[in-house]
Amino acid sequence: MPLPQPRAREPIFNLPPVVTASILALVAIHALRMFLLPEETDFQVVIDWAVIPARWSVAYGGVEGREIVRMLQDGAPADAMGPIAAYAQYVLGDGEGRPWTALTYTLLHGSWAHVLINSIWLAAFGTPIARRCGAGRFFLLSALSAIGGAVLYAAMNPTQVFPLIGASGAVSGLMAAASWFMFAPAAWLWEGRLSEPHERPRQGLGDLIRNRSFLIFLGVWFATNYLFAFAQPIGIGEGTIAWEAHVGGFLVGLVVFPWLDPLPARRNRLSA
Repeated sequence: MPLPQPRAREPIFNLPPVVTASILALVAIHALRMFLLPEETDFQVVIDWAVIPARWSVAYGGVEGREIVRMLQDGAPADAMGPIAAYAQYVLGDGEGRPWTALTYTLLHGSWAHVLINSIWLAAFGTPIARRCGAGRFFLLSALSAIGGAVLYAAMNPTQVFPLIGASGAVSGLMAAASWFMFAPAAWLWEGRLSEPHERPRQGLGDLIRNRSFLIFLGVWFATNYLFAFAQPIGIGEGTIAWEAHVGGFLVGLVVFPWLDPLPARRNRLSA
């Protein structure tokens, strides 16, 4: 009689290595900032590597730094005019645009709650993308979505001197990309068998916009962004939800994914 073979132990978190590495990197960077960097150094790291829309306006939009300072002073309480002006002058003083911040802002977070929330969503929506597309396309999609989020945020807040940080724009793009196949009917067959969600053929645009599950998800997602951005600031590192970055990342992920998807779209129904 053959001896019973020991069962392989299933990992507690069955995440693709690229997703695990991304989450660990975000947590490690935040831990380094919180526990090892002096407060002044951490402040400089944020100023140097976060997206500051007014900096882009001065460098690329032809806006004068003193004009932005004057606008900020006009809307500030009398006792805050001096500190705000000093901060704005410091941030805008060198006139550099620092375009690389359209990517590096995703590595910084305002609090442990902020990095934890983004890590959970990254695990949820980055996993099917990584399994379907591989590490290279996962990173490319994340990068393009992050840039889209930063650009839309800066375009809608051109005089903002406070930093935009967080991986939410990139995560929103992964979320949108996954929508192309995660909401496809489970009954669709792929190569003669029931498919895993990340293996399902991508829906066509017509199928997607008629997909009730996708439309409900989309409505809840936009409503949640509105709620947290305008009705309930969440206090993650002294700011509110940057809904513009979320929307920008989501739109980029939705548009770009069909070009990066290694699997063909569903052309005709394979199963009733």
